[in-house]
Amino acid sequence: MKHIEWKDHKLYLLDQRLLPGRTVITENVTVEDVCDKIRTLAVRGAPAISITAAYGMVIAAESFRAGDFQSHMEENHRRLAATRPTAVNLFWALAEMKKVWSAADAAEAPALLLAKAREIEADDVRRCRRLSAHGAALLPAGARILTHCNAGALATGGYGTALGIIRRGCEEGKVAMVYADETRPLLQGARLTAYELMEDGVPVTLITDNMAAHMMKSGKIDLVITGADRIAANGDAANKIGTYGVAVLAAYHRVPFYITAPLSTFDLTIPTGSDIIIEERDGDEVRSLGGVFTAPKDVPVENPAFDVTPHELIKAIITEEGVIEGDFERGIRAQFEAAAKG
Repeated sequence: MKHIEWKDHKLYLLDQRLLPGRTVITENVTVEDVCDKIRTLAVRGAPAISITAAYGMVIAAESFRAGDFQSHMEENHRRLAATRPTAVNLFWALAEMKKVWSAADAAEAPALLLAKAREIEADDVRRCRRLSAHGAALLPAGARILTHCNAGALATGGYGTALGIIRRGCEEGKVAMVYADETRPLLQGARLTAYELMEDGVPVTLITDNMAAHMMKSGKIDLVITGADRIAANGDAANKIGTYGVAVLAAYHRVPFYITAPLSTFDLTIPTGSDIIIEERDGDEVRSLGGVFTAPKDVPVENPAFDVTPHELIKAIITEEGVIEGDFERGIRAQFEAAAKG
């Protein structure tokens, strides 16, 4: 099942809000359709958002009819960029697409942009497979792994980062059990991670978010692996809300905590995680579950979508270029330099 697919000048997206109960593929023909799917988390996960936005720019070019083409593209670029503020992959992909449309005219741009969007999608799969090999090498035999949120095929171009490592480790016979945090308030771990791993035949047990400390104290967790939505130059990493808490618990219980992401998730323009913009989402995501209110409808709510894990709590960062340990700032810079050399 492809969760992102371009076909016949339309973008088809799996509505992840409905999983695992219903499998619905949506047809998206306007830039606003694409913006809505990103904003409402029908498509989510930093790499998947970037791929979706890239195809959104193809739709923008194909929808141009008259006037100034560059202004038309700039406006649609702005609309897509405004959908979600934290995941840096979105802005990276839009910048890559802008290199194409800013140097093209209205007639040639659609085909050139489509080729670039497909390149971004295929490149993400390649990156994920490479980082998965690096990460699987770190897994001990019989590994019992805790993961938070969903960093699998659904969150990427089709393979996964944290779940990519787990899949590769499972293929190598190293994985005894994966514990998936439910990941409140939208249950990406329960709805998506558990679903993906069960579909792939990976042993998985679902736990509530507030069970992580108990599981670590009981000696049932050997390591933690999560994805990331933005990583600062010093290695501070933003990921789904609750990740920071898991990292604190892991440090206390001496459980290794790993972050994994492709280099497109790094933002070298910000020195530390304190510079990362944290998206605040609608309070009804916390007040209700599945459309049923579980709290007073007028109770005040804070609902940050992400938190930032300080680099001091991270044992290593795993990318397609390898494993970064120790001096994260130097290691990150070295990986970018190596990638630039090809």
